[in-house]
Amino acid sequence: MSKSEFLAFKLGEEEYCIDILRVQEIRSYDPPTRMANAQPFIKGVINLRGVIVPIIDMRLMFSMEHVVYDGFTVVIVLNVGEHVMGIVVDGVSDVITFEPDNLHPAPQFASAISTEHVLAIGSLDDRTLILLDIEKLLISSTTAVPAEVLQ
Repeated sequence: MSKSEFLAFKLGEEEYCIDILRVQEIRSYDPPTRMANAQPFIKGVINLRGVIVPIIDMRLMFSMEHVVYDGFTVVIVLNVGEHVMGIVVDGVSDVITFEPDNLHPAPQFASAISTEHVLAIGSLDDRTLILLDIEKLLISSTTAVPAEVLQ
């Protein structure tokens, strides 16, 4: 993996990163319109300038404890494959550029996130960050998103 920029965000006490090139925008959290029979981690949809965007709560997707939505809670709107999707996170921290020697392979163990969805573990000063393959993670989860939402 060559030198790359990632957006860092928090979920509980953990820090995750996603490829900055996938990020369309960061918005404050507003409750979305609920979808009937959707998986619990799909909070609903929003209308973003004429585009219907499914909103996925990453805490619920990762089986973390329930979160209280506050002033730091944001939605990161992403371009994933041919779709626009939003993920709810506890807050964004910064954009990080990782050098190849700061990235380590993900260890193999059972967790809420399959290691096939983890690009690497990044270390930066005293921080340890999980670099997600957000496209693979969300597309593999879209079987749970009603097809009419994914336009």
